[in-house]
Formats: sequence, structure tokens, C-alpha cells
Amino acid sequence: MARGRAAALVAAALALAGIVGCGESGGVEDGATVTAYVVAPLCPDAKQALGRGGADAGSVRVQAVCLPPAHSDGKLDLSAIGAGARRATEDSSSIAYIEPPDPAATRFSETILESAGIPLIVNNSGAAAISELRKALREADSGSLRDSVSESLR
Repeated sequence: MARGRAAALVAAALALAGIVGCGESGGVEDGATVTAYVVAPLCPDAKQALGRGGADAGSVRVQAVCLPPAHSDGKLDLSAIGAGARRATEDSSSIAYIEPPDPAATRFSETILESAGIPLIVNNSGAAAISELRKALREADSGSLRDSVSESLR
């Protein structure tokens, strides 16, 4: 019984640490790496922009994680969108979710991302979206990085 409680306490502590990540806590450590989740087909362009312009953005480094496209066989793939958005919410280093313009996809992903306070950047260009994210990160205040980025992107 005591072993079960200890395991539950450890699990709760780890969950809280994951929630605190970039979201609700104070600042993020200088030099930390934050993650932008990028939906195909924008990811190659976003990664190339990070390579060209460097991954540094203010006091943090940005990495891009590629997600599957939002369309399959010409139809909107809600399971792929949901899986990608949930993946971003489960990562304490998530700082943004980048997707191409598609009102139906945006409505679906936005509801998932809002629950974790992850900003959504909708753009036709992965490079432009990364540039927008870098600017928001450079302008971030000392509070919650996600909140600062969200505010800057509005």
C-alpha cells in the first residue's frame, strides 16, 4: 500500500514538473531549448530557416519538430491534427504550434492547444512563422514564456 502511494506521489510530481515547463512557471533557464511543433508541409522551410538564421531567439534556442500533414487523400485528417496538437501539449518544452492556413484544421487544433496555453501560428511559410516566433521570444518578458509569446503573437 505504501509503495503504491509513493509511486502515485512520484507520478504526480513528474506531471506537475511537465506542466510547469514553459507554461505556468516563471522564466525559462537561459540557453534552454524550446520546441515549435510544425505541421507538414511547412516543416522543411521552418527547419531551413532555423539553420540559416540560427536557432537562438533571445535567451533560448528553438528546435522544430515535424508533424504529419493535416490532409490525407485530399481530406482533412482530424486524427493527425489531434495527435500532433496533443503531442505538443504533452511536451513541457513546447513554445508554439505552426500550421498552414486551413480554418477547419485551425478550429480543431486550437481547442486542444488552448488547454495548455500553447500559441498557434498560422502562416503559409514555415520561415515566416519561425521569424514571427523568434521575434516573440526576443520580446518575451520574465514571466511565463508561453504567456509572453502568446501575448506578443496576438
